[in-house]
Amino acid sequence: MSYTDKRVSADAMRLVSGPAGTVALSVLLLCLPLMVAPSWLFALGICFANSLGVLSVSMLVRYGGEVSIGHSVFLAAGAYTVAICETRFGVPLWLSLPLAVAAGGLLGVAFAWPSRRLSGIYLAVTTMALVLALPEIIDAGDAWTGGYEGLYVAQHVVPFGAVGLQRYYVALLLLFAGVFVLARLRESRQGMALLLARSHPAAADAFGTRRTWARLSVMAISAAVAGGAGASLAYASATVSPSGFTLWSAIFLLVGSVVSFYGLTLGRALIGGAFLTLVPQTLAGAGSWIPVFYGCALLAVILIGHFAPKLRQRLERRRNERSAS
Repeated sequence: MSYTDKRVSADAMRLVSGPAGTVALSVLLLCLPLMVAPSWLFALGICFANSLGVLSVSMLVRYGGEVSIGHSVFLAAGAYTVAICETRFGVPLWLSLPLAVAAGGLLGVAFAWPSRRLSGIYLAVTTMALVLALPEIIDAGDAWTGGYEGLYVAQHVVPFGAVGLQRYYVALLLLFAGVFVLARLRESRQGMALLLARSHPAAADAFGTRRTWARLSVMAISAAVAGGAGASLAYASATVSPSGFTLWSAIFLLVGSVVSFYGLTLGRALIGGAFLTLVPQTLAGAGSWIPVFYGCALLAVILIGHFAPKLRQRLERRRNERSAS
């Protein structure tokens, strides 16, 4: 590929996922309630919460090189922290949110420490075992968690404004915050050290970054983001129950991360969140054909993401050849 092709491709990528594209998308999302029917606000709020959950899984893959099939456990930690604080103690979301993030992060460390020497499929199966035990754990603590009936999150964040708009904008702002934090991490020395520990453990160890510390840090950050996603999901959906944090929900978080190509930008996260929320809702009228259409849509996105850069390069090459002639 020529220098011109590389420059055009890089400019296109910056336009889509760079600051200008992110700002334009953010403005569109902030104004979206003025353009869509109120019935869509609920689905979009859940989509934003799921997008934040997808970000947490993508962060683990990008910085730790590991796959989790049980990340919904950390979402459940954040969601139940918010729900219990409101239901049992009357604490509003803006006060319980830091506790939800801390609960997710601490649970991530508690899980990562005994499994710090596991990797690959072994770590994935370990996280799967964790999520399989989650419903029984929640049911055992029914005095606090409400058992299988769950808990409701009904308090307003602010005393004015429609509750639907509040749930929409709270989920959106939390997604913005997650994208911003991970962007800052990517530009920091700590983020570079974590990436170095993943790709070149010996070199990272020579610079004082131990592999064990890096693995614990990545899991803690990823789980903390997932805790925030759980808090966002609890408020956006107004309810918390074990049925929302099953093995299937964890698998779909991983699917959303794959569909977004493990991207940590706002646009990539929204693609993953849409596949968890908006695509199934759009296909709701297809009846028994839903799995078929969903699989086709999933395959189409993967193929487009794989072949689009090559197709763009080929088109730009032909355009440059025509202009040169």
